[in-house]
Amino acid sequence: MLKLVRMPAAVAGVVAVLALTGCGSNDGADTGGDKASTAPTEAADTGGSGGSAEGRPRDVEGTWTGTSDGKPLALSVKQGKAALLADGHACTGEVKDTGTMMLSLKCADGNTDRTLGSVESNDGTTLVISWDAGKKDTLKKSAAGEHPGGLPTGLPTSS
Repeated sequence: MLKLVRMPAAVAGVVAVLALTGCGSNDGADTGGDKASTAPTEAADTGGSGGSAEGRPRDVEGTWTGTSDGKPLALSVKQGKAALLADGHACTGEVKDTGTMMLSLKCADGNTDRTLGSVESNDGTTLVISWDAGKKDTLKKSAAGEHPGGLPTGLPTSS
């Protein structure tokens, strides 16, 4: 019974994150944030090597979906913060550029399958992440407002 409660709670958390990151309006309210995030990136570019396949933290922003062992996987990134739902585990953390794009996450239940990940490639539509625990995920970028497929439906309700 506890497992039946945990999965819907995790799914609800990801849906909330997706709603906040993927469905936000572009009414100009975030214009100041864009300016602030652009300035450090431009400064970093002047001393950089001309770019890499991994890109910058803002290049992984958005909602990415895929499957892992036949189960849905969703990653949402906004302003350097990341939320991941995979194999029934809900994890949050940061995206960092340490020469290679890295995801540093902590899972609410203590799971460590996907706590430190390295972006192997990102072409804007497909994101490949290798995790320290040995897993490798290939994710597709979801359009704004589009929720990932494969999530459970008909969730139990309280009566």
